Amino acid sequence: MKVLILVGSDSDLPVMNEAKKVLEEFGVEYEMTISSAHRSPDRTEELIADATTRGIKVIIAGAGMAAHLAGVIAARFILPVIGVPLEGGVLKGVDAFLSTMQMPPGVPVATVAINGAKNAGILAVQILATADHELEQKLIEYKKKLALGVEEKAYKLEND
Repeated sequence: MKVLILVGSDSDLPVMNEAKKVLEEFGVEYEMTISSAHRSPDRTEELIADATTRGIKVIIAGAGMAAHLAGVIAARFILPVIGVPLEGGVLKGVDAFLSTMQMPPGVPVATVAINGAKNAGILAVQILATADHELEQKLIEYKKKLALGVEEKAYKLEND
């Protein structure tokens, strides 16, 4: 089971690397590359045409401004697509957010927050964990660590 991370532009790599880090933390295989729905539509089509035969179960697509990458992928890929709207342009990512989440019926894209690549990685892991008990256990431990971190900060604040 692998995740494909598609990035609309190399300038978006610093944000989208957060999804990669999450997948690495959980030991999930992935492919990551750059492709644009507008500037390289043939490349995008080629990357998703045989994605399932390469073991891809989820695609994370990050794009800014018009942000059609996730929607184009969702139109062609039968498994879950997670869109990451990226900050940029005069609207600071709001345009990308609306383009990513406002999909027509029958072509869903799970959409995370603007620049929310880390959450996209976690969501991809959660999706994969529905069919992988070991991954599910790793998620349980991850969530426990999140809770513990909050408790430690609260304790420190209350006792300083």
